[in-house]
Amino acid sequence: MKHITLLSTLIIVLLFIGATNSIAKSSEARFQTVSAKQVKLVQKGKNKKSCIICGMNLQTFYKTNHAAETKKGTKKQYCSIHCVVHDNEINKTDLVNLKVVDTNSLKFISADKAFYVVGSSKPATMSRVSKYAFSKKSKAKAFAKKYGGKVMNLHDTYTEAMKDKY
Repeated sequence: MKHITLLSTLIIVLLFIGATNSIAKSSEARFQTVSAKQVKLVQKGKNKKSCIICGMNLQTFYKTNHAAETKKGTKKQYCSIHCVVHDNEINKTDLVNLKVVDTNSLKFISADKAFYVVGSSKPATMSRVSKYAFSKKSKAKAFAKKYGGKVMNLHDTYTEAMKDKY
């Protein structure tokens, strides 16, 4: 009888530890998520809350969102640079005016002027390698110092995202 009680207690403790680890991992996996009132959607229509390429929820992955226009003026929003690469390279969409969400201010900034941190310990979106953007190089360096990764420009980050795809 003592063995059964001891075994039951051990199982309960292990389940508790597993649940605690799972909760910690799921909250970490939501680093990209912001509240609904912080989200800026640039596209129109019934699917405006979803990535134009993969359909993932834009709010859930907002800190890695990108937006662009086609030469015809259609506005598109993406969950990640990975989906930008897909639309541009696979779908052959000629995108202009590429913007990215600044990780700190949560506002769209010019992707050409952004400083990306590639390969941090924060979770990635649509990739194994994370890519977060910042409006100031000092903010990107501080993020990289705390979470790892390398500070890069748009061209080098886009090239890294192409490696995910090909």
